[in-house]
Formats: sequence, structure tokens, C-alpha cells
Amino acid sequence: MFIFRIMVSPKWTVLAIGLFLFCLFTQLDSHAQTRKYSNEFLNIGVGARSLGMSGAGIASVGDVTAGYWNPAGLTDIKADLDIAAMHAEYFAGIAQYDYGAIAKTIDSTSVIALSVIRFGVDDIPNTTQLINADGTLNYDNITTFSAVDYGFMVSYAKKLKVPGLSLGANVKVVHRMIGDFATSWGFGLDAGVIYRKGNWRFAAMARDLTSTYNAWNYTLDEETEEVFIATGN
Repeated sequence: MFIFRIMVSPKWTVLAIGLFLFCLFTQLDSHAQTRKYSNEFLNIGVGARSLGMSGAGIASVGDVTAGYWNPAGLTDIKADLDIAAMHAEYFAGIAQYDYGAIAKTIDSTSVIALSVIRFGVDDIPNTTQLINADGTLNYDNITTFSAVDYGFMVSYAKKLKVPGLSLGANVKVVHRMIGDFATSWGFGLDAGVIYRKGNWRFAAMARDLTSTYNAWNYTLDEETEEVFIATGN
């Protein structure tokens, strides 16, 4: 269990902020050393504005898409409810990317949000049963399946007593499905901070503070296992 205490005294507040930023940048640097691809779909991005700036949305974002870019930015939302949706296609329409989010203002200082991302390839031919036991081809045995990644993010952001300072965090759940063959669940945490001073905005965002571990469960039947063994898969 982690307990964070924000001191009212300016001296302790500055110290706490400095320590928080140091931890953020240390975590960012450690993750930058090793490139991982298991949850790469979460790095595609959301929102036309931030994507139009090549993903430079950590400091500038101030709507419901902040739940993805930097949850601390959710405190800039003025409306009671903020909703966004996006659809994109990749690899000549083979892969579908969908995003939806909703944010709710709790009070004048705090906001909660839910974001959902889906990245999937549908109608993949399953040819494991294409060849009959006698060696003949039976195209009627070809079925299709989908390989889909889901990302669910629950975000909370709050304005602190220091003017212009906001903190935010995400609880992130990743779910994968590869047809009826395999499923996976993963969990991770993100944290962000924004400080506003006049026309200036300073921000930092740390993703996967705990790293996002994925636990797989395989459900292959005997016939499919035999095909994989025979074909060296």
C-alpha cells in the first residue's frame, strides 16, 4: 500500500513535487532503455489534436483524451461530462483501431474518467484443419477468428492546493483474445503531473510504473496441438 501526503507548507510542497518529478523521470529513463512490444497498441495514441502534433499532448491536453496522454490534464475539463470516440484503420484496413472515453467532473477540483481502446484483426483464416487425415485438402474446414487487444483505463485527477498544480493516475487493465486459442490479462499503473504558470504549462508522465505484466492462458484442443507439433509450431 502506498500513501501520499501533500504538505500545505510551501517548502515541503516544493520538496514533495521535486521528489515526485525525480521518480517520474527516473522511471521514464529506465523504461527507455528496453523497448517492449507486448502492449505496443497502447502507444498508438488518441485524439485528432494530439495525434496532429505527433503525440505532443502530455502538457497541452485538457479534455477527456487526457486520460490517455496525461490524466492530470483531466482537471482542465469544464463540462460536467466529456465524451470522445475515434476509429482508425491500419495496414490497408486489415487492423481496426477504436477508442472511446467518458469523463465526469466530481467537484471543482477532481475528475474521474474511463477510457477503452480496441486494436484487432478480424476474419483471420484458421487453416489448422485444412488437410484431412488422408492428405487431401478440404477448404470447407477453413474457419476464421479474431486477434484482439483491449485496454481499459480508469483515471482520477485532482487539483492540489498549490495554484496551477494537478496530479493524475491511471489504473490500466489489458485483455487479449486470440480466437478460442488463448487469452491474456495484464495490469499496470500510470501517473502524471501538470503545473500551470501564466501561459506556460509543464508536465511529466510516467507509464507502466509497475510494468504491465501479461498472464496467458492457452486453450488448444488435441487436434490443433497435433497440427502445431507436426508443422513445427
